[in-house]
Amino acid sequence: MSTEVSFSAGAAIATSPQVENLPKEKQTALGLYVTAREAYELWKADSERIKILDVRTPEEYLFVGHAEKARNIPLAFVKHQWNVEKNQPEMEPNPEFISRVKSTFSPTDTLVVTCRSGGRSAMAVNALAKAGFEKVYNIIDGMEGDTVKDPESVHYGKRMKNGWKNSAPWTYEVNPELLWTND
Repeated sequence: MSTEVSFSAGAAIATSPQVENLPKEKQTALGLYVTAREAYELWKADSERIKILDVRTPEEYLFVGHAEKARNIPLAFVKHQWNVEKNQPEMEPNPEFISRVKSTFSPTDTLVVTCRSGGRSAMAVNALAKAGFEKVYNIIDGMEGDTVKDPESVHYGKRMKNGWKNSAPWTYEVNPELLWTND
């Protein structure tokens, strides 16, 4: 069962049935969700009004790839220290996140927000909602997607299930105007 969410005159986003079982870390205060495939189809249909915001680190944006017109404004940066308990690098919030988004987009713009797999983008959506943005959708499967859970699959444990890289065009080519810089 899909639900239509209207966001502008004559346009609507059909939210995915996956939303019913959405993990808590991917849920947002605005409750607006799309899959990567749905986000791509929306952007393709109206690239002037639908804006793609990639909140991954600049390293992820550069070396993992990104949606062609995605604007990179990181929610956080890698500190280059390892968190043994979480088995991942330590991250520090980007203190300029909200101000950079506000200087790039209008609070009335429709944004689809991506990260690796939907968790950081949910945090970004919540931060943007607090800053007055109203039409901000979490891409729930992110750029790389969810992990394959079938131990019989050659892709077991890999992020090959969904996500932008597995369902829509992407690139390694960088437009310097879209990449995060410190100036």
